[in-house]
Amino acid sequence: MKAIRNVLVGLAIFLFAFYIVFVALRSNTPSIAGDNSVAMLETPRLGGVYQWVLTRGHDTSKPVVLFLHGGPGMPAMYLAHDFQRDMERDFVMVHWDRRGAGKSFKSGGALSVSQTIADTVELAELLRERYAKDRIYLVGHSWGSYLGLLVARERPDLFHAFIGTGQMAGSKEEVRNVRRSFAEAVEGVAPEHDLTEDDLFRLGGELRGETSFWPILSTGLRAPEYTFFDALNVGKGASQVARSMRYDVDVLPHDGEVTSVDVPVFFLLGRNDYNTPSILAAEYLKRLESPMKAELWFEESAHFPFWEEPVEFHDALLWIDETVRQAD
Repeated sequence: MKAIRNVLVGLAIFLFAFYIVFVALRSNTPSIAGDNSVAMLETPRLGGVYQWVLTRGHDTSKPVVLFLHGGPGMPAMYLAHDFQRDMERDFVMVHWDRRGAGKSFKSGGALSVSQTIADTVELAELLRERYAKDRIYLVGHSWGSYLGLLVARERPDLFHAFIGTGQMAGSKEEVRNVRRSFAEAVEGVAPEHDLTEDDLFRLGGELRGETSFWPILSTGLRAPEYTFFDALNVGKGASQVARSMRYDVDVLPHDGEVTSVDVPVFFLLGRNDYNTPSILAAEYLKRLESPMKAELWFEESAHFPFWEEPVEFHDALLWIDETVRQAD
């Protein structure tokens, strides 16, 4: 009996400690010292639905960067603590878990591309007004790069530039062929099936030098902004949003393309990205009409340049900001 009681007491202590560390003390973002700093986790209503937004920066007079995550339901907020601390010194960094994704898993409301565009515009307008900016920078990762170009096309007046990373481009057949060629080059034999995301991780086409999703997951579990239950909702939200997203616009992922936007466009491309093959993005940029455009390559990155090479990504943002300002 005593042994059982000791086990139960030990389990109770473990569960209590787990709750304190991963639940009670979470869902806050660390403060940033300074009179003009911002470190805020909030739930503004966007399109009539409460959605989680994280804003961090040492100086609110700096340029604002709105980061659009991929998926369409795979958030990036839970990685921010690991890659953007230096960026916060030169920019006001904004992450947003969209409807059904991550911390916004239970937000509800319509899941459609047109509604997501409207939500993005509403958030961009909120940020411009709050920080007294005429325009902000829009960064789109993976599916977020598809969304970002649609938003930039619709409301170019809101943005200094669009910055695509893990940029979606090319047709389904083109993507399939590039991935198959990649797999054949790595393994010495052509695959007998279309490559899954697990295959891409295993072959190094998602994360350079890694073979699974674990490095991202383990980083996310340490995010101070996420409770344990938020972390559990990442996978569920990604699946839910992917199943439920309604494509009610004229351009679909890997089926058609935005042909022109009235803002500068920069693609930050991982040399080893075969999720959204960078070679197709570079070809697309040549076709895309824009007042200014450039591509920057990240030699040690695959699909996540901002996380795989954060110093170089920070330098790229600084270069883009300087280049755009000189052109204005």
